[in-house]
Amino acid sequence: MDATNKLVQQQQEQLEHQQQELEALQSNQNQNYTPGAATPAHGGCDKELEGIATKRGGERFAAGDFNKALGYYQDALMACPNDDQGEVNVARTYEALGNKVEAINYYRKAADTDSDTNSATVSDAQDEAKAALLRLQASRMP
Repeated sequence: MDATNKLVQQQQEQLEHQQQELEALQSNQNQNYTPGAATPAHGGCDKELEGIATKRGGERFAAGDFNKALGYYQDALMACPNDDQGEVNVARTYEALGNKVEAINYYRKAADTDSDTNSATVSDAQDEAKAALLRLQASRMP
């Protein structure tokens, strides 16, 4: 009985969270945005779309919905094509889906970026990508 009550409570909390997300989406000027809808940024970066897509991707990733997370993360990367953290997010999601080949490809893109910026975020993403590559390569060794 306690387990059932706990499950009902968790489901109620999830419903409340989803209702809050729905209300936020409806009030958001990008309410029509869905994964896969982003178009490449021409010579620049659409930070607003990247932020929205990354946030939603993170929410879906945390919920274990990796396919939907991948769509959002790919949109974020399309909005800002040279973003190392975007590459890492896509790579992590491919890794979670069990597609290590694609994960390695995206981790390499982030790790190999020659960036002139001194941004901590960029170096953190590159460091994360390098660590993931070492981890994945070590797991492939006999």
